[in-house]
Order: sequence, then C-alpha cells, then structure tokens
Amino acid sequence: MEHPDFILVKNGLIIDPANGREHVGDIAIAHGKIAAELTAEQAAQAQVLDASGKVVAPGLVDLNAHIYQPGKTARETFASGTAAAAAGGFTTIVCTPDENICIDNAGTVRLVKELIDADACISVLPAGNITLGGKGESLAPIGALKKAGCVAITDSVGGLVNNEIMRCALDYSKMFDIAVFDHCQDSSMTQTGVMHMGAESLHLGLRGLPRAAEDIVVSSDILLCESTRSRLHLQHISSGRSVELIREAKKLGTKITAEVSPQHLLLTDKDIGDYDTNKKINPPLREESDRRALVDGLKDGTIDAISSDHSPRTPTEKDCEFDYAPFGVISLETALAVSLEALYHSGAMTLPQIIEKWTVAPARILGISAGTLSPGADADVVIFDPNSEWIPDAESLRSNSKNCAVLGRKLHGQVAATISKGKIVFSRKD
Repeated sequence: MEHPDFILVKNGLIIDPANGREHVGDIAIAHGKIAAELTAEQAAQAQVLDASGKVVAPGLVDLNAHIYQPGKTARETFASGTAAAAAGGFTTIVCTPDENICIDNAGTVRLVKELIDADACISVLPAGNITLGGKGESLAPIGALKKAGCVAITDSVGGLVNNEIMRCALDYSKMFDIAVFDHCQDSSMTQTGVMHMGAESLHLGLRGLPRAAEDIVVSSDILLCESTRSRLHLQHISSGRSVELIREAKKLGTKITAEVSPQHLLLTDKDIGDYDTNKKINPPLREESDRRALVDGLKDGTIDAISSDHSPRTPTEKDCEFDYAPFGVISLETALAVSLEALYHSGAMTLPQIIEKWTVAPARILGISAGTLSPGADADVVIFDPNSEWIPDAESLRSNSKNCAVLGRKLHGQVAATISKGKIVFSRKD
C-alpha cells in the first residue's frame, strides 16, 4: 500500500475528547502529523477519505495486549496482532509480558523492539516484568527496563501477591517514572477454578474463582499505594466490590487508576452456559450485578479506561473440555464494537465518553503523547461507523488465533479506516 504525504479526511463527525471537540468537519494530515489545514498545493496532492456519516476520532490506545513473539507465534505475531489491532481502530498498543516470554532485562526489550520495528504496522510499546522471571521473588532491573524502552512494568499473568515486592516496585517506580500495572488476583485462591464462583458455576458443575481473590489484592494495592504515595494501575477489574474499593480510594486522593475489558462490560457468567471455551477468560466473566457495577464505575470515572486484554490461544488449545482449556480471548478487532454494544447502544454512555476511555485516558496513564487530534500530534486516526452491523466470524478475523468470545454475535460499530502516523494501515475497502 502506498502512503501519501497528505491526507484529507472530509465530512466526518470529529470526536476529540482531549480537546473537547464534537462537530462535523475535516481532518488534515501532512507528513505524518495532524495539520491545522493543508495549503492549496498540498490539498491538490492529498488522498481524500470521505467520512460522511462516520465518526473520526483519535486512534485507540490499548493498555494490555499479549503478543506471543518470540515463542508461541502460532498464537500471535507482531504482524498478525497489529493487523488485527489496526482493523479494530488501534494505533498504539502496550505489549505485556506473559508466561511465554519474560521481559525482565534490557536485552530482551531490545529483541522485542527489533521484532516490532520489523513487523508491526502500528505503534507497539513494550512493558517489562516487575520481577525476575515473573516469579514474584525479586525485582527486575526497573531502571534498565525503562532506559531500554519499557513504558510500564507488570507481572501480568499471575499477578504479584508478595506485598513487600510490590511496595519496593512502587518506590522504584517513582524514581524511574514508570507505570506499575497489576493483575489483581490472589493465585492461592484461584489455582483450581475455571469460571466465576457462583450459582452458574454450581449449575454447570465447574470449579469457581471467587470475587475475593480480586478484591483482596485490590485492597492491598490501595493500601500500598497510599503508603508509598506512588501511582498504580489496576488491570482488567471484574468485581463489583473492587469497583467500590477503588471509588472510595479515589475519594481519599489515592493515585490509583483502573481499566476494564470490553468482554466484562457486555458478557456475564450466564454466557458460558454452552461450555464455550472461548469465553473462558481470566479474570472470569462474573454476574450481572458485577457487569452493571463496572459500567457504573466507568461512567463516574472510578474506572479510567477500557483495554482489550487480548490473549490469543490457538483453536487446538481451545478445542477441549472447559476444565482443561487455557484462559484467554482475542479482542483487538472486536473491542471497539463490543464496548459500543455494551455502552453506546444500551444508552449507558455517549460516544465522546466512550472514546475518551479508549484514547486520552490510557495515554494519560502511560504518560505518552497520544489519543489526540491536536495539530502537530502524530496522525493517529480511526474512522468508524458506530451503527454498522456485522457478525465476527473466525475466517475473517486477522489474528492468528480465533478464540473470540463474540463469534457469531451481531455487533454494531465497525472500523472503516485506521491511520497510524499518517499511514493508512487499514481500510475496509482493502
């Protein structure tokens, strides 16, 4: 695909929460940057994208995606993962460490960045491990990870239960000005569980993961945040009680932020009634009361952002009994549509409110310049139709894996085009 020096996006509903903009108009792009306007000569050379009847917004920023390269590339690569992300409207994603690859030293960060530079079609920012090997026993070299290019540190898969290690990590994070992310889960309470513990797990005969496993870690994280006066970001909150704890902590001025996944905003444990392993995720889909609490928390600012929690698993891995299937769901390509389905088409939130949770809010948490259509900013833009109907199917999804929780479900909201740093990296016409 050729990449023009000048692009003019015309007649779209511009929604730019960072600047309080919501109006029909044009967006000009020159040499990879947002421009106030194009000269007559530039306009004559520009590629014109007609966005009539569509929303034009900053490219989405994702705080939490797993890409299994190097290692289990059958699950995902930077090429396939960023192609899926671009089709979902993302222009920046954070690649978090996992059980497959630990990013706990500067050499690994450099390797990951080389792979990103070679294969990614959008911006990918690496996050490093909090502890060596992700084992929760001793701190990784946080300063070296930040210097090598990590934007955050997290032991994202199992969570960090050792409170003294977390306290030290928070202290060091202030020194090196790097975000600390925590997967809030007490693994001692979840080792045998496969779905949310409640009436539905009892009905299905499946072992449960209790809310308390999340709530306990959220509580301890809040106390550590208060005692160190550091900032801490809580990943993929799923429990209504956790929302209450975060809300009270924020009222006291605690420097804590939180995210929720689109899956937890739309689906509940009742959706597992057919033993669909694509809906086996961690944290698990919980009850309707939790889902409503998450929506309310997002609306009132208790929860700051939405993130994909993209966790690919191959069809072979998921094609087994529910008890034995791995946790994980792909969501980069469907995340915007699922969040629109759960929030906009239900009447819970407006488009500007939802876009803010996908753009300027996650950029603020990371401390990066993104999520805005301000002149001079990188030309990261998404064009989407919030009312366009579509049904995700495995064959059309661009991810290497197909473990999507909303396969076969009618959604509203589809991306027409994505522009990353002035390059058209996805077009529905392609």
